[in-house]
Amino acid sequence: MNAVAAVFVAALVILGATIFTVDQRQHAIVFQLGEVRQVIEEPGLYFKWPLIQNVRYFEKRILTIDSAEPERFITSDKMNVLVDSITKWRIIDPKLYYISVAGDESRAKTRLTQTVNAGLREEFGKRTVHDVVSGERDKIMAQMREKADLDARKIGVQIVDVRVKRVELPNDVSESVYRRMDAERKRVANELRSQGAAEAEKIRADADKQREVIVAEAYRDAQKMKGEGDARATAIYAAAFENSPEFYAFYRSLEAYRSSFKSRNDVLVVEPSSDFFRYMKSMGRGGGEKAGR
Repeated sequence: MNAVAAVFVAALVILGATIFTVDQRQHAIVFQLGEVRQVIEEPGLYFKWPLIQNVRYFEKRILTIDSAEPERFITSDKMNVLVDSITKWRIIDPKLYYISVAGDESRAKTRLTQTVNAGLREEFGKRTVHDVVSGERDKIMAQMREKADLDARKIGVQIVDVRVKRVELPNDVSESVYRRMDAERKRVANELRSQGAAEAEKIRADADKQREVIVAEAYRDAQKMKGEGDARATAIYAAAFENSPEFYAFYRSLEAYRSSFKSRNDVLVVEPSSDFFRYMKSMGRGGGEKAGR
């Protein structure tokens, strides 16, 4: 019984050393005496020779390189910027990956980090601070992804994406840039104020000119109408005088009375027998006595 159990256990051990599985999240390489014999891409159950063959697994999923510290780059306008980037990559050729970096993920990350930083340094050196901060940021990342991927393919790796998370100016540079931006904004503001003042003065001058023209034209029209009215009044007066000289004289006397006695406090010193009271006298004795008073 013990012999049977021993054989069974030995069979299980040999079977366990012969069978291996590959997960869908992994690549697998079968080595025989240190040499690559087979690269397995598909998940499933596989067999190997015990003792003389061994298996190594590599990630098939997307991996991340996130820089611990921002890198310092120099732009085309000689400004230092601190750049924090992130890189997404994955293994696409396990055999080449193993040959290039011995399947060591840390070595692969070091190689890719150097490639990305060199590319960023080159791209930032072609552009100004404004371009790298906002103007051409997407373009920089697209070009970096292409360049880094070309180099990564040499070690069996694909660069999925390169992103610049943050671009900052060092503290000493920030103050200088802010002062320059403040001075530039003030210059633009003063220029706009000057243009506005000149435009306002121009508008005021034009408005004053139009006002003078309008007032002059209105005065001219008023004088013309007044003249026409006086002419018509004179014509009417003349016609009335011709038709009834006595009525015209009476009307003019009433106008004179109205103008002379506008207020109760008005005082008029004149001879009672004056021609001024001629029509008042004609109204009767009582009227004449009142006028005499």
